[in-house]
Amino acid sequence: MSTTSVPTQTVPRPSTKQRWGLGIAALLSLTNLPSAFVPTPDGEVGPPYVVLLAGTLLGVIGLVCVVIAWRTGSRVAVRVLAACLVVMVLTSLPALFVDVPAPLKAAVALSLVVTLASLVLMFSGDRRRASDLA
Repeated sequence: MSTTSVPTQTVPRPSTKQRWGLGIAALLSLTNLPSAFVPTPDGEVGPPYVVLLAGTLLGVIGLVCVVIAWRTGSRVAVRVLAACLVVMVLTSLPALFVDVPAPLKAAVALSLVVTLASLVLMFSGDRRRASDLA
């Protein structure tokens, strides 16, 4: 009796650059977790509670995607994570255009730059793998 063996496919692990991007994305997601638990006080200017709740949910989804992408190299998880990061940064952009304290505007601008860096690192390919194919 002969048995046929199914070849196992190796899932490419994230490169060092991609892991840096995933680490930064994890930190960004962690910073969004407590937002729903600290609503804007009455009489102060701030985001509506729905936006804060969305930030918390996106933070949780982002952390789950980071774990999946880190362990398995799943491209779908990286794409969902990228979508979460983009939506998180888009919800913070209105702070740049309203009358809020300058340190808050600086924090939003910094989060935008860090998010862009994370996205670039997450989607950077490994040059060694590309050269091995040629």
